[in-house]
Amino acid sequence: MLQIALAGKPNCGKSTFYKSLTLANVDIANYPFTTVNPNKGVAYVRTKCPCKELGIEGCTECIDGNRFIPVELIDVAGLVPDAHLGRGLGNQFLDTLREADAIIQVVDASGSTDAEGNPVDIGTRNPIDDVEFLRYEFAMWMAGIVEKHRARLVRQAQGKEQVLIDLLGEALAGLRINAIQIREAVDECGINLAKATPEDIEKMCEVLLRVSKPMIIAANKADLASDENIEALKVLGAIPTIAAGELALKSAAHAKILKYLPGDSTFAPIEGAKLSAPQVKALTMIAEHMKKFGSTGVQEILNKIVFEEIGMIVVYPVEDDNKFCNAKGQVLPDAFLMPIGSTPKDMAFRVHTDIGNGFLYAVDARTKMRIKDTTELKSGDIIKIVSTAK
Repeated sequence: MLQIALAGKPNCGKSTFYKSLTLANVDIANYPFTTVNPNKGVAYVRTKCPCKELGIEGCTECIDGNRFIPVELIDVAGLVPDAHLGRGLGNQFLDTLREADAIIQVVDASGSTDAEGNPVDIGTRNPIDDVEFLRYEFAMWMAGIVEKHRARLVRQAQGKEQVLIDLLGEALAGLRINAIQIREAVDECGINLAKATPEDIEKMCEVLLRVSKPMIIAANKADLASDENIEALKVLGAIPTIAAGELALKSAAHAKILKYLPGDSTFAPIEGAKLSAPQVKALTMIAEHMKKFGSTGVQEILNKIVFEEIGMIVVYPVEDDNKFCNAKGQVLPDAFLMPIGSTPKDMAFRVHTDIGNGFLYAVDARTKMRIKDTTELKSGDIIKIVSTAK
């Protein structure tokens, strides 16, 4: 399962963001280090289910034609300046991030918390500073790991640069960094890895962070932020988010008070639901903010990091390509997130190792045509795998 980390300084709204995606019970409070141990849960990316498009009846895996596919979400301890030197909960924070496939950086767009996460007047802190310091801390931490291994690896490489890069790739495998990504960072920086200065290594790690850990900015507390702050963050690719609003809507939908699906631009009270005056007031405010930003932004940012930044597609394996179901008759029972460029054989191994080893051919259930094992799959493909494995 994909692993997405929520990162940011203390008290920027990470725990609320996490709960709004998972509805898990976590501590939420207005003081630094609310999260001490990482919270792990399941969030869901949203995509259109093929059942509506194809007129397939009997699909029980979607909601109103929308499919929700699980990814693992981690809310880690807040990051403070000099975390790479072990300050605060820095070592724990950075070590938790090492295996993440991608990072959502939650930023307090309202500027109502200082660098340490302490509450200040709204607009006091420039959120751009928060964006820069997190990336700096992570890159510096990574540089420390590279320097820890470099001298030994240089001796082993015996002057061969590619061998050195391959060895470093092995040393950084625990961070989900490979030799190809290291080569890209070295070439972009134009350095000789064996002779590089500490400053060169730091610059290389800034690039390495970018190519190995896709990152997107959640401009959180957007409902409290100035238009100036929001526009400045958008220049950096940020998406305005209102995690508290998303949490309120999801909780109300869970309580069967509202009709709302994560990612919707609107919501509506369920007929007969009784809402108090304070609830009506709060929902009215949320509706106004959603109209301004298009949605709460929470589902949008999860979808964007999975489908655009990481580059995943959704593929549906079936056993019966005529009825689009499995052996039990369940229509479109599974939806797999696969990397762009995946083939039918890749999907066969994803289903089961034995299925992959016994792969014979695949059938496109939409066209009923055989496809090559090297065919590049597209998002929304429905595929039958024929294998010698039972």
